[in-house]
Amino acid sequence: MAMDENALRRRMVEVMQAMDERGLNRGTSGNVSARCGEGMLVTPSGIPAGRLQPEHMVLIQSDGSTAEGSLKPSSEWRMHQGILDRRPDVGAVVHCHSRHATILACANKPIPAVHYMVAVSGGTSVPVAPYATFGSPELAEVVVEALDGRYATLMANHGQIVAAPNLDYALAIAEEIEEQAAVYWGTLAIGGPTLLADAEMNHILQRFKSYGQR
Repeated sequence: MAMDENALRRRMVEVMQAMDERGLNRGTSGNVSARCGEGMLVTPSGIPAGRLQPEHMVLIQSDGSTAEGSLKPSSEWRMHQGILDRRPDVGAVVHCHSRHATILACANKPIPAVHYMVAVSGGTSVPVAPYATFGSPELAEVVVEALDGRYATLMANHGQIVAAPNLDYALAIAEEIEEQAAVYWGTLAIGGPTLLADAEMNHILQRFKSYGQR
């Protein structure tokens, strides 16, 4: 069941604060958005998660406009809007600078099939979107392309981003991507991983479609 706008605003605050609590984010980095009617709600620019309130979330219409008196939206709002415009299956976007995912992103190292849980990304690996300046239309474009058909991608010299059906799902994937980044980083320190075959990863992707409760 879709949340109403007030519930979405509250949940976005909770997700931002959960990312801080779980070590996925810190300071004023990272941002969250959720589809809301014909537009989207997105976190404001430059406010630490601990100070966020539901009324701080910024409603952006499909033409990019905001209501008079709204706070300044996240500098990455175009990236969020581009994903939501391109992906009707996506209802929420979570972007964070989790440590191990960011280390790999800064080394331009995709996460390969080091563990079957890499498949939570929606693919057999987690790619790295090419670098572009934060907040730029160019970044929005390369991230949208890297996410094509997937839930998650790393962003070169930046962090990670997840696009999923809802906020809870997006947060869970972001947390798992950070775990898989840490696992891969650890294997690189002891000689490198033994990777799963493409056939097995494709089998896992099919299994995930029916995993858990409907």
